[in-house]
Amino acid sequence: MNKNISSVLISTLGLTAFSSIAAKQQVTKPNLVFIFDDQHSFDMLGCYGNKQVKTPNLDQFAQQGIRFTDCFSNCPVSTPFRGMLMTGQHSLNNGTIINDVPLLPGHGKKFAEVLRDGGYSTAYIGKWHILGGDRNRPIPKGEMRYGFDELFLSNNCKTDYRPNYCYYWNEKAEKVFFNKWELDGQTDQALDYLDTRKEKKQPFALFISWHAPHNNSEKIMPNGDKHFTYSHVSDEYLSQYNIDSIHVRPGTKNTPEIREMYRDYYANITAVDKAFGTLMSKLNELGLDSNTLVVFTSDHGDMLEFENYYSSKSVAYDYSDHTPLIMRWPGKLEANSTTKLLFGSLDFMPTILGLLKLNVPKEVQGKNLEKAILTKNENAVDFIPIWMIQGIGYRGIITHDYVYCRQKKDSLASFQNILIDRNADPHQLNNEFDNPKMADVKAKLGKLTKISMQFYGDEFWEFKDVLNAAELNEWKYNTTKRPIDVLRKSKI
Repeated sequence: MNKNISSVLISTLGLTAFSSIAAKQQVTKPNLVFIFDDQHSFDMLGCYGNKQVKTPNLDQFAQQGIRFTDCFSNCPVSTPFRGMLMTGQHSLNNGTIINDVPLLPGHGKKFAEVLRDGGYSTAYIGKWHILGGDRNRPIPKGEMRYGFDELFLSNNCKTDYRPNYCYYWNEKAEKVFFNKWELDGQTDQALDYLDTRKEKKQPFALFISWHAPHNNSEKIMPNGDKHFTYSHVSDEYLSQYNIDSIHVRPGTKNTPEIREMYRDYYANITAVDKAFGTLMSKLNELGLDSNTLVVFTSDHGDMLEFENYYSSKSVAYDYSDHTPLIMRWPGKLEANSTTKLLFGSLDFMPTILGLLKLNVPKEVQGKNLEKAILTKNENAVDFIPIWMIQGIGYRGIITHDYVYCRQKKDSLASFQNILIDRNADPHQLNNEFDNPKMADVKAKLGKLTKISMQFYGDEFWEFKDVLNAAELNEWKYNTTKRPIDVLRKSKI
């Protein structure tokens, strides 16, 4: 055979083989389905020990993957959580220091921007809540969608889930009302998207943000007390719970009104569970489940009037910031396993990118815990930083043993000065902050808190400090500047 012809054939065969391998690698690249509901505490799933709430699909899912026992929202409020999820950055760096402020574009690639640039089709369905300002408006195409380019169906933030009241904005910036419960309508949108992926080789990343079981309104009881209500849920789920047989958390008043609130909360969670099961069945039907990393979590928890707290969230108690987290990836993550690895909101982006073998942007401040998960190293993280900038703010940390946080010294109230022994007091009924026997522990945890604050450049600023330092009084709606830059400039 002619040497030149032989060389061409060998070269062609080599290129063909290489192309075949490349195509195979593209086909087998893992997909991502990231599902998070809203205001769902860690103790409100069957697989986390709750014997009342009915969550058969999520319980089965936990048996198929890894259940994290110690996942916490670093800042347990909706917008700050979403800012951390999309950036892996502290709130002072990404802009989302309180609810209804914008996540700033730029300052490093966002979660979906990395996925998109890594070859993924990116889709987002459901609550957004990081546009800032007026909630009742569409999210414009471009940089304010942070990389979700293929499909984007959101209501920004809407708390009425009833048919013909709930809606989304379509790609023409038109408001479209669902003729069914919001949870069902958004699930149908996700199912339709998954149907489009069956024959496509491009990997996909689908994010679904459900607003349930978040509270919808507040009612005043005859004695003047305020109670949250969760009545925006179908009777199909409400009828599964008997108010008289419901048990409330230790430290919570056992009244008919609070049991009713629990019933509605449970009904919303059961509705979430059914929707979740429908999505998992679709992945299985399409043959996509074996090559898809599925994550289920929540943005923060719900106090459900534990110890008569005025707020349903934003405090450092477990019921506010301790959330469920379950990951499933057949053949990659060990099935029916649990881990006590400390995991925070800041860690979602870098850890999932690590699992998907995508580069983590240098601007990310969270931890890539891929190795700790795969090697079952439950002690890879010593503590999780926690903070609250709105209202009477606090700073602190959570360890395997303790919850610690404190307010600024000049604050008038002191209800955010907290020290809880997580092991001796699992229901967190005893605040040991002023216990002299805990002085050494408190000093150690306080020192670690200061180290953490220094790492993020946090000088215990409050929201009023940001407003005072900003060039515009309407900072929270109109700025493109990071809070930390505004604050640092004001010191010069």
